[in-house]
Amino acid sequence: MLYPIFEYLDQVWDLPGAGVFRYISFRAGMAAILSLIITITFGHRIINWIRNRQIGETVRDLGLEGQAQKKGTPTMGGIMIIAAIIIPTLLFGDLDNIYIILLLITTLWLGAIGFLDDYIKVFKKNKEGLKGRFKIVGQIGIGVIVGATLYFHEDVVIREFSTPVSVESGIVETPAFQDVKALKTTIPFVKNNELNYERLLGFLGEAVTPFLYILVVIFIITAVSNGANITDGIDGLAAGTSAIIGLTIAIFAYLSGNAIFSQYLNIMYIPNSGELVIFASAFIGACIGFLWYNAYPAQVFMGDTGSLMLGGAIAVMALTLRKELLIPVMCGIFVIENLSVVMQVGYFKYTKKKYGEGRRIFLMSPLHHHYQKRNIPEAKIVTRFWIVGILLAVVTLATLKLR
Repeated sequence: MLYPIFEYLDQVWDLPGAGVFRYISFRAGMAAILSLIITITFGHRIINWIRNRQIGETVRDLGLEGQAQKKGTPTMGGIMIIAAIIIPTLLFGDLDNIYIILLLITTLWLGAIGFLDDYIKVFKKNKEGLKGRFKIVGQIGIGVIVGATLYFHEDVVIREFSTPVSVESGIVETPAFQDVKALKTTIPFVKNNELNYERLLGFLGEAVTPFLYILVVIFIITAVSNGANITDGIDGLAAGTSAIIGLTIAIFAYLSGNAIFSQYLNIMYIPNSGELVIFASAFIGACIGFLWYNAYPAQVFMGDTGSLMLGGAIAVMALTLRKELLIPVMCGIFVIENLSVVMQVGYFKYTKKKYGEGRRIFLMSPLHHHYQKRNIPEAKIVTRFWIVGILLAVVTLATLKLR
């Protein structure tokens, strides 16, 4: 909302200082600061509001140490995160940018699905919450919107340069370029690391390609949002991990949206994608600010209201930046947590059918509960997962040059 106002003041009135709003770095910094202020300053008021309405966590008895103390802890704190992302983005982002619009829709859409799930758990006293099939339908819905937009919208392009950017005597040569409507993405650790979905899927026919691409988008959004949801099992784990991933994506967005840096690093230049830095900065600020109250011992839980939204937003940012094939590395914590559940359930069913009794790979799944069962303190588990997340983020950024 402020962006067009200051753009007008700069271009029409030539107001001193108004031009600073043109700089992504300034707006990103302001978005992160405002996001932190919203969560930290108003967080305790929101927690008290939730507590006064007796919106507390219902804890199933899993036999984990310290579990009983969590009962009654205010939940649905994801409302704080959503507000801390949406408000700064509306104020400092370019609302004409298709990528910003997509991410705002994703945040509200998945936040609403998570809110409904939490509402059923808390107010209807149904521990199962929203039925799984309805969650999937909601995730498919946003996947269709995102996939169709990325495929058909005229502003979703990549820019191909015919001559490289060079710097001589401090003068930057402007290369010839053309904006191309192409379904290219980045393959990590591979020379000439670009994959064209149209060539990969085109053998089935040009008319089928958009439907197959949308299916890929649906799968990615569903997998990452569910991965974040599963990871949100102990204090601070999902919020801290999401902040690390958000910072990684913000760096990719800044580089991919800058013609000079993208040419220097020989990575795909995506026009207007630099605006994603504003959303990513608000995202990081919201996660870190939420940790103020969610770090062990947690004063509030984000609930599905926050976790489904965080994963979905990460997936959409990766898709818009053509970095979705980096998700297994960048979101390695989410992937491992997801896989631990799949392996545990699959192995249990297999052994029950073969031997008559179910056997387990882990003491409990998801993986963080396995370590809790081994009597490792909750805070130590979270810290170690964060360290692994940071290492994965470094490896992800290293793919810029490791090919």
